[in-house]
Amino acid sequence: MGCGQKGAPKTNEPMDTQESLSYYKGESLKVAVIGLVHTHVHWILGREKSGDIEIVGIVEPNRELAERYSKQHGYSMDLVFDTMPALYEKTKPEAVLAFNSIYGHLEVVEFFAPKGVHVMVEKPLAVNWEHAQKMAQLAKEHGVQLLTNYETSWYGSNEKAYSLVKKEEKIGPIQRMVFHHGHPGPIEIGCNEEFLEWLTDPVLNGGGALTDFGCYGANLATWFLDGQVPEKVTCTTRQYKPELYPKVEDDATIILDYKDVQVILQASWNWSHNRKDMEVYGKSGYVICKNGEAMEVLENEKDGPKSIMASPLPMGVHDPFAYLAQVVKKNLAVDTFGVSSLENNLIVTQILEAAKHAAETGKTVVWKDFFASSTP
Repeated sequence: MGCGQKGAPKTNEPMDTQESLSYYKGESLKVAVIGLVHTHVHWILGREKSGDIEIVGIVEPNRELAERYSKQHGYSMDLVFDTMPALYEKTKPEAVLAFNSIYGHLEVVEFFAPKGVHVMVEKPLAVNWEHAQKMAQLAKEHGVQLLTNYETSWYGSNEKAYSLVKKEEKIGPIQRMVFHHGHPGPIEIGCNEEFLEWLTDPVLNGGGALTDFGCYGANLATWFLDGQVPEKVTCTTRQYKPELYPKVEDDATIILDYKDVQVILQASWNWSHNRKDMEVYGKSGYVICKNGEAMEVLENEKDGPKSIMASPLPMGVHDPFAYLAQVVKKNLAVDTFGVSSLENNLIVTQILEAAKHAAETGKTVVWKDFFASSTP
């Protein structure tokens, strides 16, 4: 999603506005927004009311930022609190959505999980493997959902690709997956100062482009490969624009070698354009997702490729907030290695951790040795 965007990312819309306003039948899920410094927050602040969620409070100590977004989106400043304890005392949310720095995700889980409050964080789950393990333990100990939101989770094309590859077996066994994720750079596309302050910090974000965009492909690959972990992880990072991003890498290429599959993640703040695309190659053909709906499918070389448009996801699982409401209020089961699941995103965190180590040392990481003393 771009910076400063008013509403949801431009994926295929599930239905017209009137229908979307009435699809949800039941009591609204009371949610709180924790932090406004992640500009993906415009997704929830600019979202049409569907009856599935109700924002009962916002935690943001930066009053100027809160007031700016209040004017943009029309929420009352009475909803804004300086701290999580102050918000909880007054609002008692059923779930919270973390739009703070990635480093701050642990603090959110530490505060809300013991109170039985479910948590959804923006991608990736955590800044490092240590934080991720602590978060997972808290969620399991207190019986709450800990979900991770990716824009790509709501692409009809990715769901269609999964069906073609995994359920219909149209291209044979997966042999290779290639992911291109990123944009021209957060400064170049106009991200605001509050976002840039932590996004370009190696501690608060856990890295630069590697963390920001490497997580997408790792997440999707883990889904397609049913929770397999790679045997080896290789990574090279570059700093093409040190004058803009002096503290972090702005480009990363990660190679994941599984038993029978190779996955390549190209995460960059140096693309000529915004992109989140996926290529899945099987023994007899391929499926390419160009964006949220446009696809190219080749089942065999003789018949050649064909272009198709994916249908939107069904209402109720079409965006992160609808999905969260279904999970909490309707007891919708979270697939074990589904894109939002804790199990998937623990592996994503491990992949990013191994990739950072590989880039720093210049050596390929052997998974079983690297994580020998700490498994999820």
